[in-house]
Amino acid sequence: MSLLNARAVRERAHRMLAIGLDDALPNFRIHLDCIDRTVDLVLKVTREAHPSFEIPFHSRWRHFVANGDNRWADIADQSRWADRAARARAEFDLAIVSVFLDAGAGPSWRYRDPKTGSAIGRSEGLGLASLAMFAGGAFSADPREPLRVDAGVLANFAAADLERGMRVSDANPLVGMDGRAELLRRLGTLVASKPDVFGSRDTARPGGLFDQLALLADGQELPAPTILTELLQQLGPIWPSRLTLGGIALGDCWKHPALTTADATSGLVPLHKLSQWLAYSLIEPLQTAGIRVTDIDGLTGLAEYRNGGLFVDTGVLAFRDAEAAQQEHEVASSLVVEWRALTVALLDRIADGVRHRLKLDATSLPLAKILEGGTWAAGRRLARERRADASPPVKIISDGTVF
Repeated sequence: MSLLNARAVRERAHRMLAIGLDDALPNFRIHLDCIDRTVDLVLKVTREAHPSFEIPFHSRWRHFVANGDNRWADIADQSRWADRAARARAEFDLAIVSVFLDAGAGPSWRYRDPKTGSAIGRSEGLGLASLAMFAGGAFSADPREPLRVDAGVLANFAAADLERGMRVSDANPLVGMDGRAELLRRLGTLVASKPDVFGSRDTARPGGLFDQLALLADGQELPAPTILTELLQQLGPIWPSRLTLGGIALGDCWKHPALTTADATSGLVPLHKLSQWLAYSLIEPLQTAGIRVTDIDGLTGLAEYRNGGLFVDTGVLAFRDAEAAQQEHEVASSLVVEWRALTVALLDRIADGVRHRLKLDATSLPLAKILEGGTWAAGRRLARERRADASPPVKIISDGTVF
């Protein structure tokens, strides 16, 4: 079977959950009796932020809004676009680079927003910093056209360039700087090597993927899982130090001893967190360009530390070895892989519970809105309440390229 799709992520995550419910996983015990109170918390947090339940999708675009001020909309509305496709390419450029810079920032780093003077950390800070770099032409080869990302500029992007844009210093350290810069360079090199995909309507740029997806749309409709499959197939080779199968890079895919199968994929657990976060983030630019995105729930929940932390902090997941909570774990460790896979499956359980309480279905309340409402916000709230640095309950050694 292919591991480069959302169906494989969901199927293997639910297999991991089934093994856990038989109490046969090495690292975590599962307490489903805590699910109801987790649903309660998710609903409470959602109602506080979105009392009318008009919830936007969980995507990078939320992080370009600060104190109700939609920074990207202000820029886009003041720009003259040749057509809707030109705007979509720019929005793809921005989303792709910003998401690739969005792995965990660590507890210390802050971006001082020049507009408000506020010091903003984590994903929101990374979002505003990357938007400021994009709007300032940091990724463009043409000073007259700042709102673009050119493959050649990315391919030569140095860690020092990124440190400058992210305001990194000894007093303001950002986790995984070298990994982030290397990821951008890999992206630039790959985009330049595929002009048929990324340069069919312009010089090679990540935003050229819009034209590729537009070709795949049937009657101006495009299933969300197709976005992810295309991202994984076209951008898969950029991820460093990852597993391959038959010469194909598997991206955010890891080994776990409990997940055995009868074929060559035995032991492999696909998660594709950043790629799915990017797929969610490309939905709105496609919609703005007139393409209707369908089957949004064909994507899965995101295997990252806010969603995953929610389940540990509410007691749904419990460390089998209490000392493991104090230890740092590599992202490839069976504990982290297990935790992330269980997170994907348990998010489906939470979504079912939330919809049941509200008497809504997946069309009216897709998972992308429950994540935003929602599970991610609830996970962050618990982290802030329980730990002074708002860190996740699982200590992760990050290289800035996973989550």
